[in-house]
Amino acid sequence: MTWIIAARRTAVAPVNGAFRRMLVHDLAAPVIRACLADAGLGVQDVDEVILSNALGGGGNPARLAALAAGLPERVAGLSIDRQCVGGLDAILLARALVQSGAARIVIAGGAESYSRRPLRLATDPDGGPAVPYDRPAFSPFPDRDPDLHVAAWHLAQRLGLSRAAMDDWAMHSHAKALAARDHLMAEIVPLAGLSCDAFTRPLTPALAKRAPALVGEITAANAAVAADGAAFVIVSDRPLGPNPLRIVAGTTRGADPAEPGLAPVEAMAQALRTAEIAPAALRMAEVMEAYAAQAMACVAASTLDPAIVNPQGGALARGHPIGASGAILAVRLFHSLAAGPGLAAIAAAGGLGTALVVAR
Repeated sequence: MTWIIAARRTAVAPVNGAFRRMLVHDLAAPVIRACLADAGLGVQDVDEVILSNALGGGGNPARLAALAAGLPERVAGLSIDRQCVGGLDAILLARALVQSGAARIVIAGGAESYSRRPLRLATDPDGGPAVPYDRPAFSPFPDRDPDLHVAAWHLAQRLGLSRAAMDDWAMHSHAKALAARDHLMAEIVPLAGLSCDAFTRPLTPALAKRAPALVGEITAANAAVAADGAAFVIVSDRPLGPNPLRIVAGTTRGADPAEPGLAPVEAMAQALRTAEIAPAALRMAEVMEAYAAQAMACVAASTLDPAIVNPQGGALARGHPIGASGAILAVRLFHSLAAGPGLAAIAAAGGLGTALVVAR
């Protein structure tokens, strides 16, 4: 068996906000140290650090985070990039390392400094000037590699999701997060003067109505804001500490890259089948809200009870630090799942979905 024995995160700050001067390892290191303190472990107990990062300039930010956190030099650090699903994938990789016997204590999660992301330039093979671009391709087929705003709008149209319904989902996300602000602070490591999610606010119908449109009826109110943040858990081969969370199952699945919002549906179904848990038996589900349309579609297609989904608010009320967002879902489960099974699920560009099933 494998266990999550500690889990912490930073607050989430919108791009160019409180964390605008911080690099990936500046965000990651304090969270790693807090996880170790919570678990009663020393730096010498750590075998590996796995860090998801989507927007950095390459290198091995996991190594920088390990050294910045004061871990022994023997901890090499492993960096991964699966875009939005990477934070959960880091935890699944940690589980595999522990299950194999290659490690006993692995720190896993993600960190994203959206504010400090490097500029991207594509070189011209004929010697012309370099061409700026915003993101890499996520499919080799241009007609099946949509802009994510466009994909969310197409999904909303296909499923008949109105702007009013999407805005209502977003308003409820903010309201739940505001009501749970004191509870959420227990999982947050204060950093740069920020101890709560900076974007959470009373989102009223009037404010939602005035939100700028991104594409169609996908707006700044019903899409998650770009953000900075970090989140990590400790995966162990032993149920250490007062409140360990057992990892029951998890998987990453590829789906249609033209419709990335629905990619988690099969991942959730597969993880629950492996765990032999019916959706109705879940006590809590943390489903990524990159867009209200995407979250609503995944909840409906997976027959999850909306009452157990994101009970203390989701990413629409926090923001989306891409490489860290999946790990934030696991942190939320660790701190809020009182008993029974829980689920985390997230989608990524290219048609990827990852799901994690845990139990307490």
